[in-house]
Amino acid sequence: MDRIPPFPSDFQLIVASQSPRRHSLLREIGVPFTVVPSAAEEVLEGGVASVVAQENALAKARGALLPADVGSGTFVLGTDTLVSLGGRVLGKPRSRDEAREMLELLSGRRHEVVSGVALLRLGPAPHGGEVALRVASAVTEVTFERLGRSHVEAYLATGEWRDKAGAYAVQGLAGLFVRRVRGEYSNVVGLPYCLLARLFRELGFDLLTRTWWQPQLKSL
Repeated sequence: MDRIPPFPSDFQLIVASQSPRRHSLLREIGVPFTVVPSAAEEVLEGGVASVVAQENALAKARGALLPADVGSGTFVLGTDTLVSLGGRVLGKPRSRDEAREMLELLSGRRHEVVSGVALLRLGPAPHGGEVALRVASAVTEVTFERLGRSHVEAYLATGEWRDKAGAYAVQGLAGLFVRRVRGEYSNVVGLPYCLLARLFRELGFDLLTRTWWQPQLKSL
């Protein structure tokens, strides 16, 4: 990235996610950010996966525990990734037995990975608050090879399933049994790059050129 210009000094992004996978994805494209926890609680009920994922993402962004000195115009990012199989939403397994059940359900079948992304801008101090918002979702189809019991148990033994929607990590050992991915690969990891770039553009900033391209939005 030697020839890519640096981000301007007035670009600020707060990520309301503790996911190391999302942090890694942002670092891979050179985006500077600050991580904060969120007071939001994830839910799995309430409708189709895209709706649930978007509502969770928005709740995380709005529930971000912001520092007292957060600057005007700061972006706040909330995300949520779910797995959907035949209308059934699969979140993060709470136990090894639940992870086993998920892997057996996904074995030899096609499912959808759905990520909700919420991006908001904060207003000027002292009141701050949300002045602009974009929320959307991305869907990627993933097909598993058929898994024998020994392969399921071998994967469970790695512990990679922990804290993963659908009980697997495509960027890890699960890549050995993911036969096909249709859509954004980064979405399956946890953050759809293309959708993220679109939402930033809609709020006036271009992640590729690292410039404000709508001056009227720069000073929101």
